Amino acid sequence: MDEQREGRPGGPLPRWGGPPWWNSGGGAEGTSGPGASAARRLPWATTAALTVFVQVGSRFAERGQLERQPLDTFARVLLFLATAVLLFRHRHPVPVVYATAALTLVYVAAGFPYGPVFLAVAVGCFAAIVAGHRRAAWGAVGGLWAGHLLIAHWLYPWLPPGDDGARPWSEELAVAVWVVAIVAVSELARVRREQWAKERAERARAAQRRADEERLRMARELHDVLAHSISVIHVQAGVGLALLDSDPEQARTALTTIKAASKEALGEVRQVLGTLRTPGDAPRAPAPGLDRLPELVEQAGSAGLTVEVTTEGPLLQPAPGTDLAAFRIVQEALTNVVRHSGSRHARVLVRHEAASLTLRIDDDGPATGTDAGGSGNGLAGMRERAAALGGTIEAGPRPEGGFRVTAVLPRAVDEDPRARTAPREDQ
Repeated sequence: MDEQREGRPGGPLPRWGGPPWWNSGGGAEGTSGPGASAARRLPWATTAALTVFVQVGSRFAERGQLERQPLDTFARVLLFLATAVLLFRHRHPVPVVYATAALTLVYVAAGFPYGPVFLAVAVGCFAAIVAGHRRAAWGAVGGLWAGHLLIAHWLYPWLPPGDDGARPWSEELAVAVWVVAIVAVSELARVRREQWAKERAERARAAQRRADEERLRMARELHDVLAHSISVIHVQAGVGLALLDSDPEQARTALTTIKAASKEALGEVRQVLGTLRTPGDAPRAPAPGLDRLPELVEQAGSAGLTVEVTTEGPLLQPAPGTDLAAFRIVQEALTNVVRHSGSRHARVLVRHEAASLTLRIDDDGPATGTDAGGSGNGLAGMRERAAALGGTIEAGPRPEGGFRVTAVLPRAVDEDPRARTAPREDQ
């Protein structure tokens, strides 16, 4: 059976249920995926709310700055444009941050009252930094600050209202604190956003690995179950056809064996495919282990193979994962004997030790048709099972003839205590 490794789409959502709040409106221009889809949506609601706030707040700010020019139509247009361009802050963050800084600078140069207009610059700077355009945001804010210095301390005699003096330098300290605070908050949001994206990618990769491992495990299980059962069915079908006319009773026995083997194979396939059941269903049957070795010997006997089992050491129950892997390795080794060896006799040694479980399967050969090791995925699957538990597999011809498979599995290692039972949806 070919083993396929396909990724499971999707992955677990972040524990807080979604992306950070600063990314809910979209990502930087040119991105792809869900962020790009969000970037095509314009933030109408927040932009409208900010526009109303700036217009109303500037009226209140005007009352406390009688030395500045009163708000007129030109001032209202500048305030509206400074906030309206923020509608495109997710699609075009660089032009927007420069536009808000330039419009604010014109507003200040025209002598209109200081006020919420600077909030538009803060929002534009925040959007640009979060989108990754740090230099553009710093340049726009730095240009606004430098322009304000020129206007407030050198160009004020030639600018409205004309009868005012230079602004106190203490105000520049407040402006500097404001600029640093905006940049710092924006940088913090950018870093957090990058961390969130990295964590999401790592969770997606982990989910992909788990999906691949689960599919590979299912492929190994199906290969082991079907290869063994179909080998028994193939041998018995040949016996039945050969004896159908000369010995009908023996042919009936072969057909009975085929029926039993196919029924067991269907049951085990259903158990392996239990992963596809709806969540919450209880396991239908325990996973096989070495306690089912007599059944395996009986099945091999029905295929014409005599199996001698020897157990050494104190009988210690291995971990569920080790028990399942041991059963499948013996099953696959006996299947290979039936399919690829001319010998009708095999020996299985199970050695229990304190730290490990050793399995040895021998046959006297010779190989028939194909190489004794098989040409499919049998040995590869056995090696993968052993490697997953930290064990080893050695397989090859014996000096005195025949073939030998030796597996050493750590006794106490188990990837998942639920491996003893049929797989669940969440594995």
